[in-house]
Amino acid sequence: MPTRRSVLSGSFALAACAGAPSAPAATRPLKDLLPCPVGVCGMSGQFGDAGWRELVAREFDQFTPEWEMKMEAILRPDRSLDFSRADACADFAGRNGMRLHGHALVWYSQGAEPFAGLDKSTFARDYDRYVREVTARYRGRAVSWDVVNEPVAEDGDGLRTHHWSQSLGEIDHIRRAFDVAHEADPDAVLFLNDYNLENLPRKGAAFLRLVETLMKAGTPIHGIGTQSHLDVEIAEGQIAGFFREAAQFGLKIHVSELDASLKSDRRVDLRPDGQKRAQQAARVTELTESFMALPDDQRFAFTVWGARNSDSWLNRDARAGSGDQPLLFDASGAPTPMHGAVVAALD
Repeated sequence: MPTRRSVLSGSFALAACAGAPSAPAATRPLKDLLPCPVGVCGMSGQFGDAGWRELVAREFDQFTPEWEMKMEAILRPDRSLDFSRADACADFAGRNGMRLHGHALVWYSQGAEPFAGLDKSTFARDYDRYVREVTARYRGRAVSWDVVNEPVAEDGDGLRTHHWSQSLGEIDHIRRAFDVAHEADPDAVLFLNDYNLENLPRKGAAFLRLVETLMKAGTPIHGIGTQSHLDVEIAEGQIAGFFREAAQFGLKIHVSELDASLKSDRRVDLRPDGQKRAQQAARVTELTESFMALPDDQRFAFTVWGARNSDSWLNRDARAGSGDQPLLFDASGAPTPMHGAVVAALD
């Protein structure tokens, strides 16, 4: 998940739509409509919410811990490990018959403080130990992992520079994490995960070049995770273009963090609500159709980043307010127009 939403100004306009699509009537659960798992993220604080639990159990069959399996939740200042919160998420998935997707082993934005000041040998040893012990703990429970999260620079100009790359190498720290994770759990499906891959063609291309480099080096990378925090104003065909390019590697593809904000970073947003909804529906339709056009064995899962609009990370930012509607269900658990776009695309 990006630290902030990067929104492009785009030329796309949906001329044929005069108003917002209406919310769909009740339908079959999403997990019964797609030929692959349908995922959702969540945090342990939501487990006590009966409405949230009911919705998640009914609609989804894969679970991604939004925070509790990240390094920030597991790694203590002395580099010992606390699995209490991660275990709670794994237990929740198991109780509800949901496949567990681990997120994320290595992320540029976490881990700097506990590793600060270490000599290179200790740094490398404890990096390996962290990846090994976390992966091994959930062997047989987590079917997959985002091994390295968000490796490409914000604008697509190469890779990010951070504490992991500076100590272990720009490419080598990525290869190392995949190698160690694969050794710890040979059955886990291992993903490279990033955002703005559809929104920014330059970044999408840089990401796929990294995938190619890793594959040529013999890295055990099994899948591409595209977060799909969609900018609803991007040009028609941009999402489909990225999926066509990504599919050529033959790897599994995970739509890993889908949402589609109706808001814009523009200082003044004069778009009427109907246009925003039409743009959202068009982009989500294109994403769903592009995913469904993949070969059967490449469709790993279709995951949304929150069950209800009120659960979305986009509505937690005080600067943004709480009025965004980027997900498939509203605060009451009723399907939104975005849900209707997904279902219509499947039909």
